[in-house]
Amino acid sequence: MLDMSTVESYRPLLMTLAYRMLGSLSEAEDIVQDALADYAMTVDRGSIRHEKAYLVRMVTNRSLKLKQSARKRREFYVGQWLPEPAISDGGIGGAAAALGSATGKNGNPANYIERQENITYVMLVMLERLTAVERAVFLLRETLDFDYGEISDVVQKSEANCRKIFSRAKEKLQGLAGEVGGAEAIDPMRRNEEQAWAIAKAFLQAVETGNSSALVDMLAHDAVLVTDGGDKARAAINPIEGSERIAAFFIGNARKGTMGDSFLPVDVSGQPGFIVTQDGQPAMVMVFGWDAEKLISRIFIILNPDKLECVTNRFSAWS
Repeated sequence: MLDMSTVESYRPLLMTLAYRMLGSLSEAEDIVQDALADYAMTVDRGSIRHEKAYLVRMVTNRSLKLKQSARKRREFYVGQWLPEPAISDGGIGGAAAALGSATGKNGNPANYIERQENITYVMLVMLERLTAVERAVFLLRETLDFDYGEISDVVQKSEANCRKIFSRAKEKLQGLAGEVGGAEAIDPMRRNEEQAWAIAKAFLQAVETGNSSALVDMLAHDAVLVTDGGDKARAAINPIEGSERIAAFFIGNARKGTMGDSFLPVDVSGQPGFIVTQDGQPAMVMVFGWDAEKLISRIFIILNPDKLECVTNRFSAWS
């Protein structure tokens, strides 16, 4: 059997890779568990020269297969599909820090996701626009810093082909960001977290007070709001575009009492986010992204209760 020291040493890396491949904590956990179990039971580990690379290949291949089938399933998904939020303890804000300090590893898969500045939640959303192989090559290069020889061995393509795939993936992501510059263009506020948190909190205060003009001032003119409820929570079927329409959405929902009764600041895959509670229980997770002018350009709201399961479990441990 595989000893626990090996399991624990590789689990964070494998969970991080699988989650970023799939956008689902539960699916990532299943794949990592199965890969480690199969590796322990069926492989003569003494003949494996590079254990980490071998496990990465196992997890990548399983993720690729699941990703292909997931694309077909999402053709029938109701409304917009967003990645499952991976909540980290200790978002800026006293409440989150205090609650985070009281928690340990509770079997929650989000505890094993390693935070890295170059793969934020906004980036996870954009990665959905890549093919499964492009996503795998990009993540192996950007997340694990694998060389092209190692990537070639994992995805079973030539080194030259892997270089082309990586270049193509990066060009796609830069195009989606609206300007050249990689991760910095995708979220230029990622290195100024205190200012990002201050803006996010000011935005929610404006929502609570019904200050529509303040909301419009904090939003980019071409900002986009995406809500994901699946078929299990009320959400907008299509993205809401434009600062005035987004402000009207928030003000309208606040007046109806559907914007929650409290906001708990948390880190969501390296970006400012909030657990929004309704009647004392998590009802949604909200994540913000910014443009080069430090205006809010993207807001993602995850309402699907299936995607909030890990958040609800963690929240219960805090309570």
